[in-house]
Amino acid sequence: AGSGCSGDVQGAMQSALLLALRRERSEAEEAEKGRMKRTIIKDWKTRLSYFLQNSSNSTKMKSKKVGKHRTYFRPSPEEAQLWSEAFDELLANKYGLAAFRAFLKSEFCEENIEFWLACEDFKKTKSPQKLTSKAKKIYNDFIEKEAPKEINIDFQTKNMIAQNIQEATHTCFSVAQKRVYSLMENNSYPRFLESEFYQELCKKTPISRAAQGT
Repeated sequence: AGSGCSGDVQGAMQSALLLALRRERSEAEEAEKGRMKRTIIKDWKTRLSYFLQNSSNSTKMKSKKVGKHRTYFRPSPEEAQLWSEAFDELLANKYGLAAFRAFLKSEFCEENIEFWLACEDFKKTKSPQKLTSKAKKIYNDFIEKEAPKEINIDFQTKNMIAQNIQEATHTCFSVAQKRVYSLMENNSYPRFLESEFYQELCKKTPISRAAQGT
């Protein structure tokens, strides 16, 4: 009976020890998750301030003629929540666009939004000479094989673009732009809405003043 009792005590001690080890591991994992979350949000802030700064600078340069410029402030939680209603709502907001670019940069697929933005700029180009030079630049940057920011589109579309830019028109990149838009809308956009950073933007309490555009 003594040995049985001793075995029970030993078993109970082992169980208690395992439980304590699991608890320690769980606490350590939670602490690590907390550290990672803070690091991710800090990285996001850095990237976001970079994109917002660039947006502000380009706006200042363009608006010197009219003698005013816009500053992009952190949106209210209500404004941020609107971005979840439609992908276009997000892209139409300067702060939202900068936040989405920062998110894509963290996922190593920033070339998608950069290509989309380049296409939007391309469609507004009026000069035929500029249209041709911009078409070639977009092709060199995003389309051709081993391009520095090569986007993921099929071979046929790439060939079609290569032919179209010889006599550039505003629709040169329409098919590719629609595909990249669809790719972002169906993949990156839902992940952005689930991200820590977006969830923080939707909360009533701000992350910090540093997250605001200057």
